[in-house]
Amino acid sequence: MTGTRNIDAFKSTLALAGADSALGFLNAGVPHRYSAVYRLEGEVLRNVLLHDKVGEIRPSYLAEVPFETSFCQFVLRDGHFKTSDSAADRRLDGHPYQGVMVSYHGVPIVSDGEVWGTLCHFDVAAQPLTDREFELLREAAAVTPGFAVPG
Repeated sequence: MTGTRNIDAFKSTLALAGADSALGFLNAGVPHRYSAVYRLEGEVLRNVLLHDKVGEIRPSYLAEVPFETSFCQFVLRDGHFKTSDSAADRRLDGHPYQGVMVSYHGVPIVSDGEVWGTLCHFDVAAQPLTDREFELLREAAAVTPGFAVPG
């Protein structure tokens, strides 16, 4: 987690190395195993970019998530969602993934005034996120439609 950690460095990584590297740049500054871009498609959130610190192929359960059981639903409802330990987060009492997807920090991606999807960091272990890294996530989401994913 060294080097310059700001939106200009993110944009530079995006321009010079592409979307995968830009997502990797965001992930390098956080302890979370995963960073991802999800596109809202009706009642489903479809993973369009995933960075895994361990470098494994995307598990099938992360490829497509029903909206009503996703943590992304709270991002879209409230404008962001942060939990470092979902097992202890009373807002999630009764949620099927409480304590399963333990850490989740996400922000919406808006394109042309419409909600396009989410940009998030998550992990199956409790992970904190600094205010500065959360702000960088917000800033990156503002340019994500350009970096993310056509269509």
